[in-house]
Amino acid sequence: MIKVLILSILFLPAFSSAQKYVDLHEVVIGEEYSFNKMLPAKVTPKRQSILGFETPGKVREIKVDVGDIVKKGQLLAELESAEVLASLAEAKANLLMAKNIFERSRTLDETNHVSQQRLENEEFKFQIAKAQHSAAMTRVQQTKIRAPYDGLIQNRLLDEGSIVNPSIPVLEILDSEYVEARVALPKSAIEGASLGKKYSFIVDGQTVDAKLTRLAPMSSKGSNNRLAIFSFDTFFNPGATARLVLKVREFKRGAWVPLSSLSQAEQGLWTVFTVSEDASSQKDYVELIHIEQNMAYVSGTLQTGDQVVVGGASKVAEGQSIRDSQ
Repeated sequence: MIKVLILSILFLPAFSSAQKYVDLHEVVIGEEYSFNKMLPAKVTPKRQSILGFETPGKVREIKVDVGDIVKKGQLLAELESAEVLASLAEAKANLLMAKNIFERSRTLDETNHVSQQRLENEEFKFQIAKAQHSAAMTRVQQTKIRAPYDGLIQNRLLDEGSIVNPSIPVLEILDSEYVEARVALPKSAIEGASLGKKYSFIVDGQTVDAKLTRLAPMSSKGSNNRLAIFSFDTFFNPGATARLVLKVREFKRGAWVPLSSLSQAEQGLWTVFTVSEDASSQKDYVELIHIEQNMAYVSGTLQTGDQVVVGGASKVAEGQSIRDSQ
């Protein structure tokens, strides 16, 4: 009796060590899989303008410099304006004189002391004086550069004392309120693209939404990509690192399994260990379709309900008795 007890004790550890406790993943077979595809995006200001004077002259003052934040309508630069101001004063005086003459003629017309032709001539002169005064005011405004919108001064190209023509750029301004992302969309993504739809972006580590506003025509160079422009409600510095998070669906029968359960086999195939009917580990061959973080989408001989060993060959050997550790 003592010998039987001793033999039982000796064989007990060997039996226990033969059965391995492992983590198992239950297989669910599907007809498709989806994953997030990251596409690089370029963040640009929605508006970017080169500003210059509309009339020739000598630069009197440039009031801003690179990096300055400006508001719409703010005075940015101006030309020497003595001559145009003198012309404006003359036009204003002519307008006042023409107006007074016309009003007196109209008063006399009421008492039949002026002819209809003279009244019409005086009115005509008054309208010409008004047009000349308006033109003089416009020439004064053309000696000034004002911000067309809220923005950021990107570049200052001239300094005071420079002689300029209307074609010479003076300042470059970027929109400081709205930015957009430009993305080259592949053909597979274009088919599901919809104007006005919101898409997710990762910008400087933040997840934000942007609306697809424009889709360029197909490239004449034969590329399958098309330029897509997305508008943000949130402002980001132009040039910020951005990626479009595009959800892609692929119709392929298979299942998701832990990446760690895969072991490479021959001829481009992979193996996983599953639990057989007698609770031992057995090999199944699969084809690796896609990897997403720590999971892999595979197709092969797996069926819904199969139990895959997490860790694969690093945890068990083929034919080893296994049990779920949970």
